[in-house]
Amino acid sequence: MVKKVMPEKEETKQSNAGTGKADKDIKTTTKTYGKSTKKKAPGHKHSSGTKEISYKEKIKELTDKYLRLSAEFDNYRKRTLKEKIELTKSAGEELLKNILPVMDDFERGINTINNANDITAVKQGIDLIYAKFKDFLNQNGVREIEAKDREFNIDYHEAVTKIPAAKKDLKGKVVDVVEKGYTLNDKVIRYSKVVIGE
Repeated sequence: MVKKVMPEKEETKQSNAGTGKADKDIKTTTKTYGKSTKKKAPGHKHSSGTKEISYKEKIKELTDKYLRLSAEFDNYRKRTLKEKIELTKSAGEELLKNILPVMDDFERGINTINNANDITAVKQGIDLIYAKFKDFLNQNGVREIEAKDREFNIDYHEAVTKIPAAKKDLKGKVVDVVEKGYTLNDKVIRYSKVVIGE
């Protein structure tokens, strides 16, 4: 007894009629009838194989990113180090350039002193140079620490010695300044060396 064949396969049977291949075609068709005819593509792998490939690709991608970032950071570090060295070398350039006019004034003053007969003019010249230099320091954030007749403050003053105070209200205060102190932008760069009354 012959099994029922799908309509499309029957066409094949009819076209082969009289050739003696009909029975063979029927048998071939009956074997495939009702079965899944899906074929796996060549090279198809298991889902775990696909995951393995995607993990390898991800690792490769991340490694590449890491190497690029590492190289960029190394370049950045070298560049900033070079800039820092150059900045350190030329940090005082602007400051020294601005102090040169004061140096010029000193030289002119020295030449004037050698040929001057009027001591008053020499004093005035020195006072002008001093005022100009003090103004230059102020413009660059250097300020003198006020010390005389003020309360002794260890944050700004350094006691050299103590002497008996001439007045009672000078006890514990600065009686004399041996060496002036200075701040640079509110940071002490040199403490005032002072004499304290007791």
